[in-house]
Amino acid sequence: MDRATLDAALLPETKPLTLSVLPDRLAVARLAPGDGMPGWLDWTDPLVSATRTGEELSILCRESRVPEGVTAERGWRAFKVEGPLDFSLFGVLARIAVPLAQARVPIFAMSTYDTDYVLVRDEDVERAADALKRVCTVVAPS
Repeated sequence: MDRATLDAALLPETKPLTLSVLPDRLAVARLAPGDGMPGWLDWTDPLVSATRTGEELSILCRESRVPEGVTAERGWRAFKVEGPLDFSLFGVLARIAVPLAQARVPIFAMSTYDTDYVLVRDEDVERAADALKRVCTVVAPS
């Protein structure tokens, strides 16, 4: 990405971004694409996502829900972009991803109809919040 594109993505919009740090530790589990929804998944949890492709069924949920023995990346925390966000907005994820990349914080991003979520490792959450405070408002969990 060239500098002009990067600068354009980071320009402040008329409405600044507000990110909330969600309190739960999360995990991303990988199941076979033909597997049904696992019985350990609880759709009443605050953040749950399931994505099926031809290669896998990925589940994002509370870390404590994923049984031992299930292939999973554990120890994630989520920053929620307070929304809802309009589909015509551009550069939202770039405004979040660039400062995190500059701070050398790996991310996992996901979107819903209303908003975006950026997940970072639990041990990186404070460093990520510090980096993000340069470009948006960060609200800690209550």
